[in-house]
Amino acid sequence: MNTDNARIELREIDDGNRALVEALTVTPTQSQFVAGVASSLREAAETPDACPWFRAVYDDATPVGFVMLSDNIPASHTEYMGPYFLWRLLIDAQFQGRGYGRAAVDLCAEYVRTRPGAEVLLTSCGLGKGSPLPFYLHYGFTTEGELHDNELVLSLPL
Repeated sequence: MNTDNARIELREIDDGNRALVEALTVTPTQSQFVAGVASSLREAAETPDACPWFRAVYDDATPVGFVMLSDNIPASHTEYMGPYFLWRLLIDAQFQGRGYGRAAVDLCAEYVRTRPGAEVLLTSCGLGKGSPLPFYLHYGFTTEGELHDNELVLSLPL
């Protein structure tokens, strides 16, 4: 695999790649912090008001991860964080530690910067062993200590 960001891209999920993307998994320790792809896609279908936007993370022809955003949630939907929220970031266990997570967040932030009124990308994470908090802080997200659904809220200025 080559983690040259020029080769990393976000691709739509369709019948041709759905099974491969749904087979991506995190480590057992991480599984308490991130839902799998199939359940994420079900959640997206069940919550259209959260404005889900999701893609597979590819390195050339190989799916290595999955991302899901809330894409411009209207202010009237206060039950959701937004308007732009990194709802799911999953890099398959065998591809972790190679820069794919950073590349995926780079591409998500690049996408969100093109959206109306985008000033910040929010995310949240649980705390404990296997938490993605160190990754997000190292990337550049910050926290003010706010919790949402028992998860620490993080923000990335765009």
